[in-house]
Amino acid sequence: MKAISLLGSTGSIGTQTLDIAAQYPDQFQIVGLAAGSNVELLAQQVRQFHPKIVAICEKEKLAELKAAIADLTPQPILLSGDEGIVEVARYSEADVVVTGIVGCAGLLPTIAAIQAGKDIALANKETLIAGGPVVLPLLQQHGVKLLPADSEHSAIFQCLQGVPQGGLRRILLTASGGAFRDLPVEKLAHVTVADALKHPNWSMGRKITIDSATLMNKGLEVIEAHYLFGMDYDHIDIVIHPQSIIHSLIELQDTSVLAQLGWADMRLPLLYALSYPDRIATDWKPLDLVKAGDLTFREPDHQKYPCMKLAYAAGRAGGCMPAVLNAANEQAVALFLDEAIRFLDIPRLIEQVCDRYHPQNLSNPALEDIIAADQWARQEALLASQQVPVAVR
Repeated sequence: MKAISLLGSTGSIGTQTLDIAAQYPDQFQIVGLAAGSNVELLAQQVRQFHPKIVAICEKEKLAELKAAIADLTPQPILLSGDEGIVEVARYSEADVVVTGIVGCAGLLPTIAAIQAGKDIALANKETLIAGGPVVLPLLQQHGVKLLPADSEHSAIFQCLQGVPQGGLRRILLTASGGAFRDLPVEKLAHVTVADALKHPNWSMGRKITIDSATLMNKGLEVIEAHYLFGMDYDHIDIVIHPQSIIHSLIELQDTSVLAQLGWADMRLPLLYALSYPDRIATDWKPLDLVKAGDLTFREPDHQKYPCMKLAYAAGRAGGCMPAVLNAANEQAVALFLDEAIRFLDIPRLIEQVCDRYHPQNLSNPALEDIIAADQWARQEALLASQQVPVAVR
């Protein structure tokens, strides 16, 4: 029985993690839940799973949450704000923390969990993208396991089981191509928020769906793969795979290529991260290669997806630059979702912010350096957006 604290319980990752916990109550116990603002869903989750500690990020929603579960006995510890999320992350009875909070907001709770000696099921890219220089030494210092819970890095991790030290030559990250993979590049100037949110294969949150449409999600995954698996950027490639059946591949020194395949279902990488090194039998729909049909691949179009090059450049620069890239992207995507900028303004804003960043310390940043770079980049993106023509609403 593994005791789980779940950060981001009302989001896509969170609800699917709870699906797993409900299906395998003899394997997993939910002891902590943390969410952003969805009081109604969080209250339902508390009633179903009876966690011992619960936090809601929006402090003004705490009274509403208390009222929604006032009849429960016993009552969980109820907290709010960023500090409440941190307390759930480091709760003493948890064995593993699932980090399903979107964006850089997940960094500090994850660090708190690591410092408390909790294993991490990582579904938050930004923990390593922004905080890699700080997080990796902490993992070693506290003897903590960090297991990828997103589909691409879980696929790589699964393929690496049994590969000897030094056997890995190259990582190939597969990308669906997002909402606009079949749209001519010249038509991107006129796409809407609604268009960008129509992902062809996956059901995800709004922010990650936009990242998929720009392919920034894959650029960020390149940086994450660098930190997770120790590969240099010249040996991490992206390939468009529209069917999303192969979730990523590795090439070994002898040119053998190993791949992990499955239907597009986030529960599988989540289950593996939670159950590792065991394999739990499921009744989920098995992959049928005949029904899957043709599996096709193509090189990504750098003109259509300029965010990829921005991500590689930031990764190679190192230090705080990936944090700047990530923060600028988060801000640009938020502006696009608010219809304050156009779709093609997203990479333009990110590039402007990265070009304006002149750090003091690129080689070995501390946590406070990363946080300062993150905050600076968000403000800089807002300033840059004011020079962009107002989007047509």
